[in-house]
Amino acid sequence: MADLIRAQRDPHSESRGDAGTGAHGNVRGEALSYVQNHLYYPVTEYEMDHGEGVHLYDTEGNEYLDCASGTFNLSLGYGHPEVVKAMRDQAERLVHTTSTFQTAPINELVRRLVEVTPPNLTKVHLKVSGGSTANEGAVKMAQIATGRRDVVTLFRSHHGQTMMTTSMSGESFRKSPFPHLMPGVLQVPDPYCLRCFYRQAGPDSCGMLCVENINDFLDHASSGSVACIVVEPVSGSGGNIVPPDGYLPALRALCDERGIVLIFDEIQTGIGRVGRMFAAEHYGVQPDILTTAKGLGGSGAQVAAIVADERMSGLSSDHHSFTYGGNILAAAAAVATLDVIGRPGFLENVREVGAHIMERLRALAARHPCVVDVRGLGLMIGIEIGDDEGRPHSDRAQALARRGMDHGLILRTSRYGRGNVIKIRPPLILTRAEADLLCDRLDALFAEEAGA
Repeated sequence: MADLIRAQRDPHSESRGDAGTGAHGNVRGEALSYVQNHLYYPVTEYEMDHGEGVHLYDTEGNEYLDCASGTFNLSLGYGHPEVVKAMRDQAERLVHTTSTFQTAPINELVRRLVEVTPPNLTKVHLKVSGGSTANEGAVKMAQIATGRRDVVTLFRSHHGQTMMTTSMSGESFRKSPFPHLMPGVLQVPDPYCLRCFYRQAGPDSCGMLCVENINDFLDHASSGSVACIVVEPVSGSGGNIVPPDGYLPALRALCDERGIVLIFDEIQTGIGRVGRMFAAEHYGVQPDILTTAKGLGGSGAQVAAIVADERMSGLSSDHHSFTYGGNILAAAAAVATLDVIGRPGFLENVREVGAHIMERLRALAARHPCVVDVRGLGLMIGIEIGDDEGRPHSDRAQALARRGMDHGLILRTSRYGRGNVIKIRPPLILTRAEADLLCDRLDALFAEEAGA
């Protein structure tokens, strides 16, 4: 597979004909050069043509199994027929109208979100256009409801790229270019048991210090006016860190004791990704506010939502309302997505296929010493890459992700390409046979790395 794809991309290969060196190749090369000169952000040399299910195809006919579900947002893969039909049918009727009016797709999406989120969450805010603006709105709700200011997040968190959510997110590389950030943000250690900040042996004996010691941060490092704690139930960009049992219930208890709003950022974990509709259900914890986006669009529709407890009412629309939030076309796609994911057996299959991948990857880890850890829930899985001593090795992880394309795998890594965790998050429609294909290709990739 790897040799075939390399040959097809080799400009001197006969298999590509004039695509690499002839007139067509020159035109294509000129187009790529133009794009690279004028597009604000960088792109690779790969030009994609179409997708189907869990597979993406480039203009040269090469097939790739997408382990990143686009940008972790194609929960139902490429071109899911029910989502496409819902959008096509809605486009023929009405694409957009002001949120002053009711429409059937928005009304139905509100009903469905109240139905599938924790029972205390009864207020739905759809006038947000993505995960960043959903998270920012959730913080505003908490600040208005409590009359307090500060926001607590985790070291490796990623909550968005507006200025507020950049300020909220962990990792210094996100914030270093900007001279003015939102004040009143406090970061605390993650529940990262493999590399415990407090040097504890494990969650069975540590007394859940990563929650208990938040009290010290609140008492000594905050302004004394803490509105909310925002947490990803499983970290997204931060390295697919799965908290130990008891962490989120303990965090809930801490928030209750101190009158702090608990916000679950389920932009990545929600809509079936962890094998339940939301991670809140998996952990049996009810947040005060839950945000969702990405996978809610099924096959790429831009849709997001904040779902909040009645006590969080008070944020007026003129304080947080975006033109393309609450889009009718996207709402139709979201309803179709919830229809599919909510069917009997769908989430059970996510759990079973995810467990099968985890089992195979742990067997793979035994053969490839660069794999330090395999962890995840459902189809949100991380492969931690290390050096020969087990220390984090980001360069090795990035090299593996790049070479994945030669093995027909689209791979992304943690911390926006700076981390040492390869993220395995294929579309939720992945079959067991496709899961085996994914693992076979990963095995070949790691074997090639070992022999390099």
